[in-house]
This record gives sequence, C-alpha cells and structure tokens, in this order.
Amino acid sequence: MTWESVIGQDGALRRLTAAVDAPVHAYLFVGPNGAGKRRAANVFAGELLASADPDGAERHRRLAAAEHHPDVHVLDPAGNSLRRDEEAEPLIVEASRSPVEGNRKVLVVNRFHTATPAAAASLLKTIEEPAATTIFVLLAEDVPPEHVTIESRCTRVDFSPVPTEAIEAALVAEGLADATQAGVVAAASGGSMERARVLVRDDHLVARREAWWSIPDRLDGTGSEVAVMVEEVRSLIDDAGAAKAEVHAGEGEALDEREERLGTRGSGRRDMEARHRRELRQFRTEELRFGLATLAGRYREVIVAGDDRPGVLDASSRIRDASEALNRNPNEALLLQALLLKLPALH
Repeated sequence: MTWESVIGQDGALRRLTAAVDAPVHAYLFVGPNGAGKRRAANVFAGELLASADPDGAERHRRLAAAEHHPDVHVLDPAGNSLRRDEEAEPLIVEASRSPVEGNRKVLVVNRFHTATPAAAASLLKTIEEPAATTIFVLLAEDVPPEHVTIESRCTRVDFSPVPTEAIEAALVAEGLADATQAGVVAAASGGSMERARVLVRDDHLVARREAWWSIPDRLDGTGSEVAVMVEEVRSLIDDAGAAKAEVHAGEGEALDEREERLGTRGSGRRDMEARHRRELRQFRTEELRFGLATLAGRYREVIVAGDDRPGVLDASSRIRDASEALNRNPNEALLLQALLLKLPALH
C-alpha cells in the first residue's frame, strides 16, 4: 500500500507527503466514508516511521499498511460512538507510552466524529500536548460543534468524494473490471472507492439500478403497489449485502490463519466482528442512497425532456429529503412507502 493506492485525493496527498519530514503533533482527516482517509492514514503512518528510521523503512511501511506495526495504534470505536471510559481513557494511556521500536509512534483514531462530548473533552489536552514521540491522526466524516476546539489543535486535511472518473480508471488499472463494468460501478459508488471495490464483485448491480429506475413507471396511486415495490427493492438490498459479507469472510479467514500461525486467540476478533456489523449497516444505507439517487435521476431526465408538471418538479426535493432522513436511522420501509406515495407516475 503506497500513496498511489489512495485514489482521487491529490490535494490531500500533497499536504501529507510534504508533512512527513517535519510532522506536527496532530492531524484531522475530514471527508465522507469511503474517500480513502483510513488508507491514507496507514500510508502516512508508515512514511512517518520510515522517515524516522530509514534503515527499516520497508518494514515500517509494510506493517503500518497492514495495521500490524507495534508503533501504530489504530482505535476503532466498538459501538456507535467513541466513549470516554471504554476508549478515550485507554487512548490517553496509550499516548503516554514510549514507542516500542523507535522514537516515534502514531495513534490513528477512526470515526472520531462519533466521539461523545465527554470523550472529546477528556482527549483535548492529550491531543493538544501529546508526548513528544506521539502523533495523532484523527479520521472524521465531519466536525460536530463540540469538536471544534479539538479541530483547532490539529492540522486539518480535507478529503472529498472520489471523482467518478478516478474510480473508473482505478478499477480498470487494478484489473477489477473492464471499461464498461467500471463505468457502471463507478456511477453507483457514491464517490467511495471502498464501495466500488465491493460492487465490482456484485453481479446484480444493474438489476438493482433498473428496479429503482422503473419505479415511476409502475406507480399507480395505490398503497398496495407501493408496498410491493418497497419489498422488492429491500430484498435486492438484502442480496447486495452478500458481496460485502464475502469481503468480511475473507478478513475472518485471514485472522484465522494468523491466529493459527502465531498460536494466539482473540486477537482483535471481537473488534473485527463489531466493525463488520457497522460496515454492513453503512453499506445498506449507501445502497438506499444509490437507489434514491437513481430515482432522482429518472425524474431529472423527464424534466430535461420538458415535463414541467408540479409533481414532477417537486419529486427531486422529496427524494433529497428522504435521503437526508437516512441520517436519523428511520424505519426504512415506512420511509420508502411514504416517499413513493408522494411521487408522480411517469406513464
């Protein structure tokens, strides 16, 4: 894993490569899920350790990329939020410890935007003035108001959604898809290279897109037809999770092999399983957003073609509101039913 493996983030990478030789005490990577923040953090950590110990540079980079380096500590919050007693306080203790192998250690904190106010407050002083050997790399999708003070103590590096063209080119270059498939997958990725690498394994992506695209043709004003369509797309989303589960199965097999080789048990298995559950929930939300974006595209197409009926013109805003409502973890069946009952038919 090298800088080249972080796709479509040229501006962020320029800042990070320039920072390797003279790093500051804390960095805050801000951007959407799937933008490459964690991959960039792993590469950055490897480069920081390699810069401090050129003789062992290759080993530092390799182990940091795999998150197996003794001087790279990666914190993945186990639950929906990063909590003070369970995670922030142990992180403070970890930050005070000396490096195991050299004169520098890197603490990567994933999903920092989920830190509770109490957790953020407890970490403020440590992040502001860590031990001289410690460098923090915080990963966040956004900066809530209660984290603004911590943001001001860090060097902020912004990550944007990965451009569709960059995802398409990367899939082809990595040999994961031909040009035609890469275009379909990139369009459905939502700016996430991580999601694209999952979708490229999915043989039913086109069928899901067509199911969402056809909804306006099937609307007849009845709740019964809406209920049927909602169950259809939810079933397709259930099937789509199989591609993500396949990725998780591979990670589990790798952990089994490592435990067998090293004679250890319980080495991060619980955390891995908790992460898998979160990722499946996130994947489902991304699938719903992909479907809603497809549906919005259908209405935009007819508007461009000259259909200016009020219901059609209002459809995009209704769909946008439904997509934003996903942030509040609603009952997805009720959300979709309520939306489709308000959308106009296009037949």
